[in-house]
Amino acid sequence: MKTLQQHLIQYAAYHRDGRNIGTHLIGIPVIVCAVAVVLSRWHLTLGGVSWPLSLPVLLGFGLFYLRLHLGLGLLMGALLAGVGLLGAWAAAQPQAVWLALGVGGFVGGWVMQFIGHAFEGRKPAFVDDLIGLAVGPLFVVAEVLFKLGLMRGLRDEIEAHFAQAGAVPARGVQAAAGQPAGSAQG
Repeated sequence: MKTLQQHLIQYAAYHRDGRNIGTHLIGIPVIVCAVAVVLSRWHLTLGGVSWPLSLPVLLGFGLFYLRLHLGLGLLMGALLAGVGLLGAWAAAQPQAVWLALGVGGFVGGWVMQFIGHAFEGRKPAFVDDLIGLAVGPLFVVAEVLFKLGLMRGLRDEIEAHFAQAGAVPARGVQAAAGQPAGSAQG
């Protein structure tokens, strides 16, 4: 299994344009929530207990993140627990509300992603490697943490990879916020 750094470097290679990252900061959380909303309406019965289908999916992703990094895994687990609660709430709503949140959110989130990749001029990461679907939410959380000045070592390691490779300088969230590339705070 790849390391956290390897996953984020591979994903970041598809996300160098600040506008693309900006659309992902909105689109990916919307997609994750929408999936939980849709899956929460269907249940599995194990040992006489009914469990929402979202539970094993969210647990699987949480375990994947924990395997990569304890701190980020715990943060992602807490966020996924919140997503699970949102899904459970939405599943209890009338069908029209549930569909609007689930299907509408899913479609809207993907529209945001493809707009971002039009800015980027590059296809989404998952087209080349399906694991990108799991790394995307982690990338979004990492970008937010980087913007808050946290996990500087990880951010610097990712950007150093691109600098060594002679790649285009990072045009991440800092550039989207109007700061020149390389003037990242934190």
